[in-house]
Amino acid sequence: MNRCFYALKVLFLGLFISQIIATLQVYLSNVDLHRKLVVIKEAGYLAIPNERVMPTLLDFGPAFLGGLFFTLSIGAGLSVFALAAGWSWDRLLHRNKYLLITFIILWIGTLISANYHGFCPLVALYFLFIPPMVFTATLRWMPKQEEKRVGLNTMVHILPVFLLALLWTTQMNSDMFLDFRDKFLLSNPLGTRISDFYYKYTLYAAEAFKSLDQKTLKTCNLQGIQKKPILRALERELLKHDYLVLDDFDKVDLKIGEKEGTGLVFENSGRPVLSATLKDFIPNPGQLLTAFSTKVDPFAFFRSFTFLCLLIGLPITLYLILYTLFCLGSSLIFDVKTSAIVASVFCLFIGISCFVFFSAERGVKIERKDLAASMKSDNWQRRVAALKIIHQKGLEVGDFYAYERRLPRPNIPERYWLVKALGAGKRSESYDYLLTFLDDPQPNVVSMTFSALGQRGDRRAVEKILKRIEISNDWFNQWYAYQALKVLGWKQTKSN
Repeated sequence: MNRCFYALKVLFLGLFISQIIATLQVYLSNVDLHRKLVVIKEAGYLAIPNERVMPTLLDFGPAFLGGLFFTLSIGAGLSVFALAAGWSWDRLLHRNKYLLITFIILWIGTLISANYHGFCPLVALYFLFIPPMVFTATLRWMPKQEEKRVGLNTMVHILPVFLLALLWTTQMNSDMFLDFRDKFLLSNPLGTRISDFYYKYTLYAAEAFKSLDQKTLKTCNLQGIQKKPILRALERELLKHDYLVLDDFDKVDLKIGEKEGTGLVFENSGRPVLSATLKDFIPNPGQLLTAFSTKVDPFAFFRSFTFLCLLIGLPITLYLILYTLFCLGSSLIFDVKTSAIVASVFCLFIGISCFVFFSAERGVKIERKDLAASMKSDNWQRRVAALKIIHQKGLEVGDFYAYERRLPRPNIPERYWLVKALGAGKRSESYDYLLTFLDDPQPNVVSMTFSALGQRGDRRAVEKILKRIEISNDWFNQWYAYQALKVLGWKQTKSN
């Protein structure tokens, strides 16, 4: 029985450790964000998230649930890598002490890379605790090897993972996650709940490791600027990039002062980061602020590694859960070795079946002359494919879809892509129809409605968006609404 169960048991140990660290990381980030938002609100700026969401930043629940993002990405990835290292050292390298140094060097190198641009205690904890504890647990809980060499039985367990990985790699592109969401999540009630959960709590986690450029609102201090014309010019340009002037706040993201001979000095946490003249800054402030963000960003490696773990660690974790369930079920009929093989075959079959379902009609090419017919198709995937083409080509959706005569269809992906297609429209009736989706029960559709309103460039939407932000309980929708405001030319002022 341990042959079926030990790998999952080891992974759960790594996930448990990760969840403890992640909850603490997200909670401390939430508290810090709440402190900043209170000051922003008191200064008269528009705060994102708003006052309805702000109290949740001090609750334990959102920190724990937001921490699941890190647990199922960086936690799952580090656990899988450590499990694989432990298995390889035992089964392939026969616990050779000299070859163990290779794994130790890789571990130390990853730990150093994660903290190379600035020491982050909580980030370091993932790398300090998960790999060695999972590696040790693997060696302790792994059943003894009955054969001196890796036999056919072992390969039966390994090959399905590699085959499925190669198969799914063929589907990797920029639209993969959206297509996966549409087909596996938003197309059914259970998947919709999972999607809603992800979008509700992911921003709590994302805030904990964003770069300065990626944050919705940034804070700055200009008390070091004495000349009022320079002060007004800096404030005007900084507000365009969402750097809000808070001279009384003691923990701003950016502090700008004047220094003889060097012009402007850009500081972070009391440390000079870069310098520039006003003539260098005013024509292209975005370039200099991006450079500043890069230099003060301690999470660059951690973000990239987390994304890698999301692509590798999470699928393998789900595979091992499925494998263990099949193995335990088939062990009621077969012996342990046979049940393990049966479980591997079942997992391979399910992985291939999901691949076939996912890849069906992906990237289907529909000619412009066939768009109207495709929009009337009984197959919702084909209707969505047509809407994607209308959106990509910037066509007027009303030429192919009588939206003024019909109610939105109940299919969520179709409503989502219809809204995106409406964003390219110019007709007044399509604008009015687009506004009706602000009351859609699905948060993804509402978020995309805000984005579409920004894309249309109609400034009539500014007041409506501001009112929606005020009454919204959804941080993700507020984030999209704020981006739409910026596209429409709206700017922060202390009177907001």
